Amino acid sequence: MVKKKAALIPVDMRRSMVSNEDDQFSMTQQCKLLRIHRSGVYYKPAEASQRDLEIMRAMDALYLEDPTRGTRRYRDDLRQLGHIVGRDKMRSLMRVMGIEAIYCRPRTTVLDPTKYKYPYLLRGIDIVHPNQAWGIDISYIPMRRGFMYLCAIIDIYSRYIVGWSISNTMEARWVVETVEQAVERHGKPEIINSDQGAQFTSEEYVNYIKGLESTKISMDGKGRATDNTHIERFFRTIKYDKLYRFVPEDGRHLYQLCKQFINFYNCKRSHSSIGRVPPLHKYQVAA
Repeated sequence: MVKKKAALIPVDMRRSMVSNEDDQFSMTQQCKLLRIHRSGVYYKPAEASQRDLEIMRAMDALYLEDPTRGTRRYRDDLRQLGHIVGRDKMRSLMRVMGIEAIYCRPRTTVLDPTKYKYPYLLRGIDIVHPNQAWGIDISYIPMRRGFMYLCAIIDIYSRYIVGWSISNTMEARWVVETVEQAVERHGKPEIINSDQGAQFTSEEYVNYIKGLESTKISMDGKGRATDNTHIERFFRTIKYDKLYRFVPEDGRHLYQLCKQFINFYNCKRSHSSIGRVPPLHKYQVAA
């Protein structure tokens, strides 16, 4: 009951209610009761050198341009931008950013079904109403003195962003909380599609989605760059239209920039693919 009432309070006000001098509840407990992620309350910049941050910022732009780049092409393309980096360093930074080269792989082994891999369910189906299918993913977000991650969920029919959250770690719990909030606000989707990242194949995520009962789990095929294209396009849009133009200073600034842009994206920005109307119009009219 306390959590449901807390959800009615504006997020900014809930953040201001958290106190590190509370003797009864820890910061984590306060954030849990107020339904906010603790990374939005306090943020310590990731321990990366200024040089690494500059390289990762360039890699992020290159990834949006062409996600099929591997360590060799990153090394060569970054060299043209003035960054001399070896392939081992490339691999380390790609792991930190949560990205990998997308390419078709030969099917030489059969996946272990106990590893929570699920088939791609969106191929060939007509998506004709809201909440029929959602797409979810995580993207690396560069800041002036660090980096964070953005998790976003898009309603594929209307292109409406039904949920989003930022964090300084890519924990499965964070992803589950983001989906929980979206379901509470908008109801259960029939299908939720993701890639095969560790957060989405985790037992915690899979068990939560299964617990919704009416929602089916869908996952991109290995090496398929276009299976979750709608959420990938959204990440490209928010980065080029907002986050690259107004570089976030810290976690709070990033939150405000994301909030501003997503409100604009949902309520005012028209999309040619849905009849040149904002996603909110398409989502509400058809809902």
